[in-house]
Amino acid sequence: MAMPGLIPVEDLLGSPERSGASISPDGTRIAYLAPWRNRLNVWVQDLDPSGRPDGEPRCVTADETRSVLRYEWTHDARRLIYSQDTGGDENHHLYRVDLDVPAAPAVDLTPFPGARVLNHSQPHGRPGTVLMQINHRKADEMDLVELDIASGELTVLAENPGHVLDWLLTREREPLSLTMADDGAIVLSRWNGGDPDPIAVFDGDDHPLGLFPIELTADGTGVWVGSFTGGDRMRLALIDLATGEETEVDSHPVHDLDGTRRSVAQAGSPLIRSRRTGELLGVRYLGEKQVIRPLDADFAAVLKEVEALSDGTPGHLSSDDGGQRWVVSFTHDRDPGATWFYDHATGESRLLFRPYPRLDPESLAPMRPVTITARDGLELPSYLTLPVGIDPTGLPLVLLVHGGPWFRDAWGFDQAVQLLANRGYAVLQVNFRGSTGYGRAHMRAAIGEFAGKMHDDLIDAVDWAVAQGHADPERVGIFGGSYGGYSTLVGVTFTPDRFAAAVDVVGISDLANFMRTVPEFIRPALVNNWYRYVGDPADPDQEADMLARSPISRVDEITTPLMVVQGANDTRVVQAESDNIVAALRERGVDVEYMLKADEGHGFLNPENQIDLYRAAERFLARHLGGRSGEA
Repeated sequence: MAMPGLIPVEDLLGSPERSGASISPDGTRIAYLAPWRNRLNVWVQDLDPSGRPDGEPRCVTADETRSVLRYEWTHDARRLIYSQDTGGDENHHLYRVDLDVPAAPAVDLTPFPGARVLNHSQPHGRPGTVLMQINHRKADEMDLVELDIASGELTVLAENPGHVLDWLLTREREPLSLTMADDGAIVLSRWNGGDPDPIAVFDGDDHPLGLFPIELTADGTGVWVGSFTGGDRMRLALIDLATGEETEVDSHPVHDLDGTRRSVAQAGSPLIRSRRTGELLGVRYLGEKQVIRPLDADFAAVLKEVEALSDGTPGHLSSDDGGQRWVVSFTHDRDPGATWFYDHATGESRLLFRPYPRLDPESLAPMRPVTITARDGLELPSYLTLPVGIDPTGLPLVLLVHGGPWFRDAWGFDQAVQLLANRGYAVLQVNFRGSTGYGRAHMRAAIGEFAGKMHDDLIDAVDWAVAQGHADPERVGIFGGSYGGYSTLVGVTFTPDRFAAAVDVVGISDLANFMRTVPEFIRPALVNNWYRYVGDPADPDQEADMLARSPISRVDEITTPLMVVQGANDTRVVQAESDNIVAALRERGVDVEYMLKADEGHGFLNPENQIDLYRAAERFLARHLGGRSGEA
């Protein structure tokens, strides 16, 4: 097979034609995301009795400024709710759409300037309500609030004195709090009017980003949590609210429960639950690919039929209240998001749509799992993507570094990977130490290793790709966002002779400044991640060590061509992190490309900005690594 033609950047990085479908509770309609005025908005379409789309779809949201990414049906089939921020500031508000009143505009259910809904859920047993955490009372305190969807009435159930990390609510409407002890332990307690009564304690080192998942059981007598108790792998456990006793619900002999990654990616819970009753149907684990373990006989029968529809793995699953009509989108490396309807009562199934119908799966590159051994013997689960149609030897290589670092790369469609492979690059993604989903030992191996062994892992992976014959050692680039952007800057400052080009997207240049500028309400949650793994900038000795591990302290070492990308509204990695590194280079007369977007935050969302970014990146990489470019 000859190398495929150049795929336009717009086809890969533009908005999907349709995506994110889910079925209504009564099984008569589907909702999905599709463009309206160049922004993704929510659309609704009827289904006929056999499950075929029926009648004209209609757009039910009208956001011309920023794409809607997350929506959900309410307990009935009349209303939808969705979240939206402003320009990437992450101050998400919750909105309501009433399908029975098509002409009515969406209603902001949290109309408080500067407020942020941190998370929300629709509890089983209280239809028509939403539980949420919101800081409308005080910017750094997330209160537990119940929202009546129809009326918009808000009821504060518990005020946060400043140290509560998360909230739950029992069937008896008793708040449960998650707080942090002085040693970082996470404590689940009955709130008891502000005098917490502890139920269970979890080792904070096991949960740098908090407990994921943590969900009230269907009968309300316990909570399901991801736990490392008794082993290195995360399993699903049950905490009895009466006794605090922990028991195992389910586990996989090799894989971790896919909790933390899904939380960071905002991909939903790893627990698959009945829409009507809240009972546990299945559990998602993630190794080289996803594994779903069914825990309910009826769901096991559904899952068997659903998994036969694609050689991908089931992504988003939704069903009607009866659990008979299903809509499922599939994770796949070369056929992204193909979405199917399946009726378990009749056995009927049909493809509803492919989000990117212009993309030919045969022209896209397969993502291959590989395992690389680091210099100290640690195994690094990784993914290698090689261009289609050319000899996979001596290629320019792009090391694509994931963010977090408490995250992981996973098998599936990645727009950046496919663009790079289509341009002739080998692409290597490494789950270096500190990545989640590979057991707590793999994660904890990153403590104290920023710009140390975490970076060594990446260099060892590049050496592996060169030794395998895939990569030309003189044409290696590094590209990453957030922590991956920090890692990119570490690459060009700590190992300046290893990379021929570098692209830093919203990367940290000064670890201490980064920690001092994160939003106030997040700071109590930094104990088990940034403070534990990197240090406390308030301690002079630790601050000095943090500066030594910061690229800004080695800016004079940079000789690698560098491209820096930043969103002006980024509240996580503020604009100064990029401004300072760019200014320091320009003072030295070093040529650095700087792309700053005024309407973006921590990463780019608007399609025209995504397209601008990757057009610039492909030109930049082609100039320095020699790959193809659509604008050569």
